[in-house]
Amino acid sequence: MTVPVTLLGLLERQPSHGYDLKQAYDTYFGRGKPLPFGQVYATLARLSRDGKVTAGEPEPGAGPERKRYVITEHGVTEVQAWLAEPVAPEPHLQTVLFAKVVLALMTGRPAEVYLDTQRAAHLQRMRELTELRRSGNVVDSLLADHGLFHLEADLRWIDVTAARLATLAKVVQP
Repeated sequence: MTVPVTLLGLLERQPSHGYDLKQAYDTYFGRGKPLPFGQVYATLARLSRDGKVTAGEPEPGAGPERKRYVITEHGVTEVQAWLAEPVAPEPHLQTVLFAKVVLALMTGRPAEVYLDTQRAAHLQRMRELTELRRSGNVVDSLLADHGLFHLEADLRWIDVTAARLATLAKVVQP
């Protein structure tokens, strides 16, 4: 996730204080990895420096004075361009899963054990995501679905690889 453009998108929705931006980010995008306050304010400072947001005058409140940030036309243009650009499909064919299987075979270790352990870890994560999908709101559900679909693809790959280990071993072993 690109934090700067995400914060710009949240500001396009409505002008906000840094604290409110952090809350919105964490609610919609920070599942399991909340955005540190320091990163919010450092990012806002860079966006302001680059002319993508402007900071209002400090406002008194129930705590320290806060500035309300507003997106500029330059910032809106960046959000629009980012939204129009497709996310690149996974560019690398050399995944960690693949590397571990090949290295296990190359070094004479039982790749089947690794694949079984990995399958169990994937199935456990799928149970967790299924519960999140069942008990969460629509944001949780869609994020869980995204994770589940990726895990399902990994499980299919694990099964295909397990069935072809003997053939792969002939190719990668000396």
